[in-house]
Amino acid sequence: MSRLRLALIAGGTSGEREVSLQGAAVVARALDPQKYKVSRYDPATDLPRLAADAAQLDVAFILLHGIHGEDGTMQGFLELLGIPYQGAGVLGSALAMDKNLAKTLYRLHGLPVASWEMASPGDVRDPGPLLERLRPPLVVKPVRQGSSIGMSIVREAGELSGALRQAFAHDRQVMVEEFIRGREITVGVLGNDELTALPLVEVIPGEQYDFFDYEAKYKPGASREVCPAEVGDGIRSKAQEYGLIAHRVLQLRGYSRTDMIVRDGDIFILETNTIPGMTPTSLLPQAAAQAGLSFSALLDRLIELARER
Repeated sequence: MSRLRLALIAGGTSGEREVSLQGAAVVARALDPQKYKVSRYDPATDLPRLAADAAQLDVAFILLHGIHGEDGTMQGFLELLGIPYQGAGVLGSALAMDKNLAKTLYRLHGLPVASWEMASPGDVRDPGPLLERLRPPLVVKPVRQGSSIGMSIVREAGELSGALRQAFAHDRQVMVEEFIRGREITVGVLGNDELTALPLVEVIPGEQYDFFDYEAKYKPGASREVCPAEVGDGIRSKAQEYGLIAHRVLQLRGYSRTDMIVRDGDIFILETNTIPGMTPTSLLPQAAAQAGLSFSALLDRLIELARER
């Protein structure tokens, strides 16, 4: 049997470039050399080469995070080149990347979310109108960033202006939402037409972190994960149901990971990731392993789903 010619696309120009490259190195080692002939492409430098090689490629594995990776732009480029790829298409990627649109869709389909408002640059100078509608503690975040880049927790009204300024440095759209303290869990979903919800993972940041920020995500030992999450059957089944609904609402394919907060038995949807971290110790691969899929087998499955397009 001939090997599949696979384009492993990683790097890019977003603030999550290094995370992307680190994940790609792990994926490249885990892909079975008997099944795949892997070529690496970095969108920061290699888009012309990728286009030139398109006719010789069978499938692409996108391991980009953030702008120009998860937002539908790379997906659209691959569509034009006729190369199938794993995960969400152009529309689903764009919807999930835009936290404001995603939350609007969640709410329209009955999924519980924290209250939020969109900020304007004028709110940096005068956050008073925002504070009339939302009271601290609050979460301030760029609408189209990942890995908690530009995000902060506002505990006092006087902190809001600085938090907005920081967020606007990363995106022209910024949202301010109610901060919900609770247990953070995540639900992975696998499949195209037939979907499977994976076991829950609970994320527990170290005591020095207010939330699962960039350092808490990527610094070794900064957080710990529990898989399967130690929650009751009711929470587990409801969270998995919510994960499946979020996946469908956002028009996703292949896989996704939806992050949630559990407070006093209630579950609130935070966001859905269309290209989750992809190392053996990342959240979705941990859940897949609990469900019986090794890391290499998970990669095989995602590539199979890509080729179903």
